[in-house]
Amino acid sequence: MQQSGQLPIIGYMGQGTPAAEAKRVAAFVERLRELGWIEGRTVVIEFHWTDGRSDLAADIAAEFARREVDIIVTSGTPLIAAAKQATATIPIVFSVAGDPVGSGLVESLARPGGNVTGLSVLSPDLAGKRLELLRELVPGLHRVAVMGNVGNPVIVQELSEYQAAASVLGLRVITSEIRRVTDIAPAIDAFKGDADALYVCQDPLTFSNWNRINTLTLGVRLPTMQASRESIEAAGLISYGPNFPDLSRRAADYVDKILRGAKPAELPVEQPTKFDLVINLITAKALGLTVPPLLLARADEVIE
Repeated sequence: MQQSGQLPIIGYMGQGTPAAEAKRVAAFVERLRELGWIEGRTVVIEFHWTDGRSDLAADIAAEFARREVDIIVTSGTPLIAAAKQATATIPIVFSVAGDPVGSGLVESLARPGGNVTGLSVLSPDLAGKRLELLRELVPGLHRVAVMGNVGNPVIVQELSEYQAAASVLGLRVITSEIRRVTDIAPAIDAFKGDADALYVCQDPLTFSNWNRINTLTLGVRLPTMQASRESIEAAGLISYGPNFPDLSRRAADYVDKILRGAKPAELPVEQPTKFDLVINLITAKALGLTVPPLLLARADEVIE
């Protein structure tokens, strides 16, 4: 911990790029300010970015641990695991984790038990909801491609959830396993003519490359569902999932409590409370899709 008289230091390890996470960071910093933690005046925030490369997380986490920052804030299971491996004493707050109990990050949601806590986005019924939304949007939907980074165990679990949900809805699923940036273009090219729509599992790899993904899917005229609003702002089609900036605000609440003396082990892991359906009408038009009025009416936001 910092010596008396020094400002507390928050080590922020981002899973994407500063541009990709801009809204999340803004929400986090704004909430800290509301709680009295003003950057440069009452707290120091040091930002380090993995740019979607989870292999860089261990070095960043080790540096935070070596310098004994007061709290590490991060998101995504690979990055949280790297932080946990680097330190058993510095509090770690995550704004997004797929399955924190199953991944061994915490002992239970109610009592995390160690130095790690935050917000879980584990929600198995999301797969079915996203596929139903795609079926409403894409006429004659029969074959859905699901692309995910199988280097992330949480995504492996998510891929199986889509297989199960598709089976219930009578859809055929084509899964595409990627591990690195160079896998993305060939995977999307392979869907051409073989899939009616695509769902992209979100993790550090895909989140930091959504511009590339959107460009490629538009190029092969493939309607694509993604997990977050940020992913569809620039030429994405539709997203449904937790409101991630809201989760970043709530992560700031954890930071506030810990800086004021609370222990991570005793702060329960919470779930999302806000989910957003966002539709990009510009992309729909480019793909020749007419968005049904009932679906449009349910959208939390329409980009046009």
